[in-house]
Amino acid sequence: MPALLQRLRNRLTARDHGLLVLRRAGRTAIVMPGTFAICDQVIGNPEMALFAAFGSFAMLMLVGFGGPMRQRMQAQASLAVVSSLFVCLGTLASQTAWLACLAMAVLGFGVLLAGAVSSVLAGASTSLLLSFILPVSLPGTASDVPDRLAGWGLAAVVGLFAIRLLWPEPAADPLRGKAVAACRALAARLRSEDEASPDHQQIVRDAHRTLDELQRQFLTTPYRPTGLSASDRAVVRLVDELNWARRVIVHSLPIPDDSPNLAARRARIAAANVLGHGADLLAAPRTSPDALHTASAELRAALFALERDAADVLPPLSDRGPGNGTGASTVSPDEPDEPDDRQVTEVIDALESSFRAHELAFVVGAIGDNIDAAARAERRTWVQRLLGRQATGLPGTLSAAQERVSAHVDPHSVWLHNSVRGAVGLALAVLVANLTDVQHAFWVVVGALSVLRSNALSTGQNALRAVLGTLAGFAIGALLLLPIGSDTTPLWFLLPVTILVAGVAPAVISFAAGQAAFTLELVILFNILQPTGWRVGLVRIEDVAIGCGVSLVVGLLFWPRGAGAALNTALSQAYTASSRYLAAAVEFGVRRPGSRPASTAVEAKRQAVRAASAARRMDDAFRQYLTERGAKTTPLAEFAMLIGGVIGLRLAADTVLDLWERDGGQAFGEGSAAHPAQLPHAQLRHTLLRRTWQVTDWYDDFAKSLDGGRPVPRSLDQDADADRALVRALREDLRDKHGIASATAVRAIWTGDHLSALRRNQPTLVQPVLATGLAHDERAPD
Repeated sequence: MPALLQRLRNRLTARDHGLLVLRRAGRTAIVMPGTFAICDQVIGNPEMALFAAFGSFAMLMLVGFGGPMRQRMQAQASLAVVSSLFVCLGTLASQTAWLACLAMAVLGFGVLLAGAVSSVLAGASTSLLLSFILPVSLPGTASDVPDRLAGWGLAAVVGLFAIRLLWPEPAADPLRGKAVAACRALAARLRSEDEASPDHQQIVRDAHRTLDELQRQFLTTPYRPTGLSASDRAVVRLVDELNWARRVIVHSLPIPDDSPNLAARRARIAAANVLGHGADLLAAPRTSPDALHTASAELRAALFALERDAADVLPPLSDRGPGNGTGASTVSPDEPDEPDDRQVTEVIDALESSFRAHELAFVVGAIGDNIDAAARAERRTWVQRLLGRQATGLPGTLSAAQERVSAHVDPHSVWLHNSVRGAVGLALAVLVANLTDVQHAFWVVVGALSVLRSNALSTGQNALRAVLGTLAGFAIGALLLLPIGSDTTPLWFLLPVTILVAGVAPAVISFAAGQAAFTLELVILFNILQPTGWRVGLVRIEDVAIGCGVSLVVGLLFWPRGAGAALNTALSQAYTASSRYLAAAVEFGVRRPGSRPASTAVEAKRQAVRAASAARRMDDAFRQYLTERGAKTTPLAEFAMLIGGVIGLRLAADTVLDLWERDGGQAFGEGSAAHPAQLPHAQLRHTLLRRTWQVTDWYDDFAKSLDGGRPVPRSLDQDADADRALVRALREDLRDKHGIASATAVRAIWTGDHLSALRRNQPTLVQPVLATGLAHDERAPD
């Protein structure tokens, strides 16, 4: 027996991190029988008792808000108010079948889609749906509202005290903790490189191990690895950004103390400070953000200094010519010579360390902004959280809600699929329950809700497990009821035990075990209300089978391919949108004030919003893919690599757009006396655009291959001719009348460097696609 208990304990701790499920089940096992007993045995109102029991289940078992206790209590109180309103509406809508069906469809779709706007509503969606499903499935009149509302209200009030007093959950997030460690590890690596630390190699290994642990935690959590709050979503984005920062750091160059490139060194040091102070704020988001703000300001200043000082190190071509050992040009200025490979290399290499520092600083700046946004989200009031309002300095309620909802008004949005499928499935279950005149219509709808998953195959598997679990629970219940008979006293002792098992079993054992325990719980509950023996279990089997059939039909009709296929489509759309954003950013840069249409800047911003929306849909599809049951046909690490490619493409576009938007802190056209901002001339514009189109065309073709539209394209080779063409186009910018290069030359070369980096990243994207069979190589025969 001790060995068996030890194995059960190990399994529980392995599958229930922090014992969160056990805490909820334990509270429910105490509160649910208590409120049920008060209404049934003391007050003597069976309908009130029924709503008190299921109200306790909905308020305690099906929802768990995170954050400080004060915020949890506020969110729980808000849930109590909204769910009580749904009890009233459901009762009034239950009087006619068509009204019940229509109301279930509208409210179900609204509740599910609201999760894209409000984290509180997203976390409480199942509880809110249950608060409407129960009354709308049990026909009643306005006179029944007080009893139903009293039972639900009693459960809500007692639940508030239970959450506060009975084993309160700690505010812990394993993914956040590992993100904090990753920030500190990257900061330590940057400092050790620039300070030539004797422990540098060990620090590098520790940083890689920490980032690998973060990625592993993100990919191996069987359910959503973080909550749905704004701060939790920011932490999810940090996983991708930190992994991309690692790639940048690997390719960056340490700057020694005696290096003349002090601006690059200051940028790297500032980046390390942002990562360090960002880790501190992420670990304690309610502390003062001043240290991170100061470090971020220093990083921005270092970025400006990089751009300002980079021009000083560019070698001019005006007095160089091939075959002239004196350094003087032998070619007429009217017919400039073609730069040789040595000259091209000198110009490109002159900005290599500055470019790497600039790339690193921009990525780390994005990480710092993300951490700051997560901390500000943590400091929101409960009203702001409920309404989906952003923190101060971020978009307001309406604009944020519009942006989030519009991102999912797309035929391929996972969130939209779930909302439509859930609403139609629940409405159809209500209609079927009313038309078939089953004894307990409520279980038809709950059966549909419990087994709906992201694809028809998984839905069918869950339907089978639900029926088998129900049969097992019925068999166990029948065996228990045979010797007990009509005596309800033993049932009162068994009720809290079955509630505890029903709460823990789905997470620790299996879905079918949870269904069996839940069926046994209901058999006991209804036999206390109205002793009918084993017949209650038989009715439960019939109702759940109908509900499972409804869910299977809905799954087949609305999403037969599941989250894996949707993720491929979402990845394809994200690459396409990010590629167009990159093209718009370069177009903005090469058509500067005085030479570009007014719509160019607007178009760049529009493409940025579209890319962000596509990335949001991609993230939701990946989250759904992680939670989807069954074996994964594509390794998660490969999908993570592809998602990282989208992040890199968007960050490159962000950097290019930011690069051409400013001139050392001044707007373009207002350049300093030493570094005037010049308009890109026609040859330079043509060269950069041609180089951009080569890259974006490849990513467009790659996006189509992910969605099955065409084979995977070959990776582009590095193009030395493109570098030569860019340097030749910059001849007049590499030395002005003051004898120094212009800001335009720096920005153009850095833009070309970003495009070259995106070309170098292509093999890392092609390999996982070919290895996993998401698409086939275009070199393969048809």
